[in-house]
Amino acid sequence: MLKEKGLFGTLRDVTVNSQVWKSIFRHTFADTPKNRMLKIVSNVFMHLHPAKVKRHAPQLKFTWCMGGISFFLFLVLTFTGVLLMFYYRPTVHDAYWDIKDLEYQVPFGAILRNLHRWSAHLMVITVWFHMFRVFATGSYKPPREFNWCVGVVLLVLTLLLSFTGYLLTWDQLGFWAVTVGTNMARSTPLLGHEGPFGEQLGMTAHNDIRFALLGGSLVGGNALLRAYVWHCIGLPLIISIFMMVHFWRVRKDGGISGPL
Repeated sequence: MLKEKGLFGTLRDVTVNSQVWKSIFRHTFADTPKNRMLKIVSNVFMHLHPAKVKRHAPQLKFTWCMGGISFFLFLVLTFTGVLLMFYYRPTVHDAYWDIKDLEYQVPFGAILRNLHRWSAHLMVITVWFHMFRVFATGSYKPPREFNWCVGVVLLVLTLLLSFTGYLLTWDQLGFWAVTVGTNMARSTPLLGHEGPFGEQLGMTAHNDIRFALLGGSLVGGNALLRAYVWHCIGLPLIISIFMMVHFWRVRKDGGISGPL
């Protein structure tokens, strides 16, 4: 074998035909339709992508690529958010001044914060456009009705991410936005003490959904800490799970829906 294939050829054959190699790579490297599919399906990272893509799927005039852009912005927000956590303390005395230090003292801090802020605004816009495109092209119809419901949940979670991020700057805009928003929660059906059937279920100003969101009766340190935990840990974990289900259903329903 050494005479026929040389040292490197022999090493390659021995390695490729070994049980260790076969236990990791379950197919050959021949360029065939079957192997192309196996490369996608058997790969930890690539299996999220479909084995085949329909001709209309990459067409920008149909998809607008709003779903992909929304996911890309979520990745940008995750990366920049982790970096921002190094310079931010969720306390009443430090939150606002940490933001100011980030803008004027930390190198490239203003770029980092603005990248996170504008990506958040753009993600809300692109998710809305994605929902509009899906509705306009009838992509919510059977068998995709379940995935449409998952998309509605993702839209609500996106808005909640944006809302909880408002308070973290601890400025007048964020303070009063959260004050008004949580006051509206008092009228939530069943869960708010001013909402339908709330009083019958024993809801009061000290145990309803508003009290749970704020950690008290007023917007203060407890509300800031809860908004920080929800914004940085709770909601991103929940939205990641729903996104995986969303991508999985796109594949199971036959890929991106075609033009009407």
